Amino acid sequence: MKAEELKGKSADELKKMLLEKRKEQFNLRFQLSGGQLENTSQMRKLRRDIARLKTMMSQQAASKAA
Repeated sequence: MKAEELKGKSADELKKMLLEKRKEQFNLRFQLSGGQLENTSQMRKLRRDIARLKTMMSQQAASKAA
């Protein structure tokens, strides 16, 4: 996911995506602890996607407040 893809999304869409990513992160954590996760780089990508979503949400909130 790139920041360019997120710019056109509404706040509700971003919240929905964030919730989905958090659920995915939860599942990956369980797989990692159980030794079932083969591609551990997914965790890093997911963390960064969540950070991008949060950043876009805060930027949108700041632009509406200004």
